[in-house]
Amino acid sequence: MAGRFWGALLAGLVSSAGAAEPAAPVDSWPAISIIIDDLGRDLPAGLRAVRLPGAVACAFLPRSLHARRLALAAHSHNKEVLLHLPMQPVGLRPLDAGGLTLDMTERELVQALEQDLASVPHVSGVNNHMGSLLTRHPGHMLWLMQALNRHGDLFFVDSRTTSATVALQVAAENQVPGLERDVFLDNRRDPEAISTRFDELLAKARARGFAVGIGHPRPATLEMLEQLLPTLEQERMRLVPIAEMLKLRQRRVESWRASWSPSPKGVKSSRPSP
Repeated sequence: MAGRFWGALLAGLVSSAGAAEPAAPVDSWPAISIIIDDLGRDLPAGLRAVRLPGAVACAFLPRSLHARRLALAAHSHNKEVLLHLPMQPVGLRPLDAGGLTLDMTERELVQALEQDLASVPHVSGVNNHMGSLLTRHPGHMLWLMQALNRHGDLFFVDSRTTSATVALQVAAENQVPGLERDVFLDNRRDPEAISTRFDELLAKARARGFAVGIGHPRPATLEMLEQLLPTLEQERMRLVPIAEMLKLRQRRVESWRASWSPSPKGVKSSRPSP
């Protein structure tokens, strides 16, 4: 929190100086996206999340009690709606309704996915709930990504609940637009820890141009985001929807590829000299 205060103060002093350079255009600022997971169980917490300022994405557990009502509310508040798809974790943690498991056949997995998508209106993408076991299995990820590809307009965000995940790789191989989570904002639930993780998210965005954070509809998380999101402009940071973040990532990949490609002048002709 202190780092943001002094950074904003310094930026203000510099901008007020006569010799200061013109400010960079807003669309060149680094960008973050934030997803609030686990929505649909708790109506008051869900409504509070939906009303967060800016382009916060809302991820709803399928078939949960309040998912439909809250997804409609999120859409009316111009929030992206995601399906927060339960997937089997390592260990014996119980799986939420509509979850995908390792013992499913392809037909069973696709049928569960379609029912899950139908339970949440206005879905524009999917991210995984748990899934530390399932996301490391290429076969099941292939079935999932092929099914998402058939919808034609859905993206996938890998929550990265395990470092062994292959979900994003398989998404790319099946032409499903994808991103991965960079920071969990509230692994620790006290406000100071959440603020520190928010700072880490901003630092990652400044380092490479974009970053994705995930939080949950807990009182401390929602309170901190209500305080911190309005400060992004003074940080020269943008909060963008996942759909825009996907475009930013693609442009960065293309720029990186171009920087490693030989220039036309540097490429020698294969034709023999006369």
